[in-house]
Amino acid sequence: MRLPRAWLCLAIVAAGLALRAFGLGLGISAFFVKYGGSVLWGTMVFFVVAIARPRLSNLHVASISAVIAVAVELFRLVHAPWLDNFRLTLAGALLLGRIFSLWNILAYGAGIGLGLLLDRLALTAEFAPHPPS
Repeated sequence: MRLPRAWLCLAIVAAGLALRAFGLGLGISAFFVKYGGSVLWGTMVFFVVAIARPRLSNLHVASISAVIAVAVELFRLVHAPWLDNFRLTLAGALLLGRIFSLWNILAYGAGIGLGLLLDRLALTAEFAPHPPS
């Protein structure tokens, strides 16, 4: 199951980067670009945990993902010059974000839920009977 999860994770990262880079230019609302990216970030965290710990149940993966997501969001309340400078970079903005928001936590939760759904669909597809070749 690691390989389908890895492919899903890469697709989610690509979708999130594309949404952030091109979303506004394509006429997608700023709200959807902002929180859509946060939903996809939460989904990515779910799959990173699922790949790292493949034997955990999805409930445990979701719980660990939620703790990580909330911790990252709370970490935005910590300020130091070097940390704030890193947050101004693209990598810092994508990994840590810049501004604390309870709405982001809700979006991460939705993303973790999306990860649960996608993982279930991938698992169902992986074990579905295939027609003979």
